[in-house]
Amino acid sequence: MNWQWRWAALKNGFQDATAYRIEFFFEVFGSAVTPAIIQIMLWYALFQVGGASQVAGLSYNELIHYTLVSTLFTQVRGGNNDFELSEMIRSGALSNYLLRPVGVVEFTYIRGVAPKIFIAGLCLVVGIALSFFLGLNPTRILGAMGLAMVGNIIHYQLGAILATAAFHWEEAYSVLMVKNMLVAFLSGELIPLTFFPEKWAWIWKSTPFYLYVFGPTQYALGKWTDAEFFHQVLLSGLWLIGFSILVRVSWALSIRRYQSLGG
Repeated sequence: MNWQWRWAALKNGFQDATAYRIEFFFEVFGSAVTPAIIQIMLWYALFQVGGASQVAGLSYNELIHYTLVSTLFTQVRGGNNDFELSEMIRSGALSNYLLRPVGVVEFTYIRGVAPKIFIAGLCLVVGIALSFFLGLNPTRILGAMGLAMVGNIIHYQLGAILATAAFHWEEAYSVLMVKNMLVAFLSGELIPLTFFPEKWAWIWKSTPFYLYVFGPTQYALGKWTDAEFFHQVLLSGLWLIGFSILVRVSWALSIRRYQSLGG
């Protein structure tokens, strides 16, 4: 049955990611704390040292809250599943998966998303606990985490499309790295996207990247109304459908060039 191989892939992916448990938790802890500390030091320099009262309409406390809450969603964002796809194509290992009665793109995602689901659960618990200290609505934290998980799917879909470059070039590593750098900047992970000048705001609004971190954070902090949130959920659904079609088309066209030579 279809659900059996998906459940098996999910368990296998989680076991693989947490084989070295201490290393796994240190990696999660480090990826969460280090960027947060850098941001907090930046806000301190701007407000406490530089004497600013507001930056892009945000106060010191608001930016601290943004850092704390956005950290929850940066841990859910992304993953290296698209790099795994690219490596399968480059090395010829893709052949092993083409013989199995599973979709290789879906299989790779399910294995890769397993630890993200676990991390999302941990972040949700932390976020709900944090909401009582910051005066936030726990229900909004739950909705925001759901949007972040949808963003994780969209992120992988885009990566799966770009990974097909490995069918045409030697590998797609550079393409995927450029994508990740753009995502880190345009997702709101590094800075709030409200820092963008209004005339340049169309740049991040025309991509789905803001749905990964900035959007969930805005809703969790109460910056978005419920109506705005559901509007963004609808947009994310359109991105999902559009990228699903592009994944199928790009793989159907590109796999014709596959020679299974490895390298």
